[in-house]
Amino acid sequence: MNITITGRKVNVRDSFKERVEKKLGKLDKFFNDDADCRVTVTVEKNHQTIEVTINTQGMYIRAEESAPTMEEALDRVIDVLVRQVRKNKTKLAKRLRPSASELSELNVPEQPEETESFNIIRSKKFEIKPMDVQEAVLQMNMLGHSFYMFRNVDTEEINVVYVRKDNTYGLIEPDDDK
Repeated sequence: MNITITGRKVNVRDSFKERVEKKLGKLDKFFNDDADCRVTVTVEKNHQTIEVTINTQGMYIRAEESAPTMEEALDRVIDVLVRQVRKNKTKLAKRLRPSASELSELNVPEQPEETESFNIIRSKKFEIKPMDVQEAVLQMNMLGHSFYMFRNVDTEEINVVYVRKDNTYGLIEPDDDK
């Protein structure tokens, strides 16, 4: 697993980097060698936050935890990741097949400028791989997000799955009839 450690508002010590690599070594058995792992350490006034995102063959697993110390936050985030992987172990094994490495890019056309402006504070770009609805829901749950955008393998259209207020799931599909 390729591990990248980034510090925000902090210089990460070498001893802590070694600890991160040792702890993430527990997860090596679940992923192949080309898996990318990004660890972001953020220091705020009274707590430390550690965010870990693992990308392997287009599948993302993410966890974020805060604690008074970096070490405690690291332990918590590793526990969350291990729980996620164990919980979804059989589903992950099915999803991480060789064809999963074939990813497609989302090309979003530029929008014309409007008179009213909105303050966008963060913008993300990511690769989108074709997947079925069940895999998209699994991916959304592993990331801990309330929605997930994906390319539907059946229709080849961009779809969105989301969590409803009653903890059921919804699917948004484009309507080509109009």
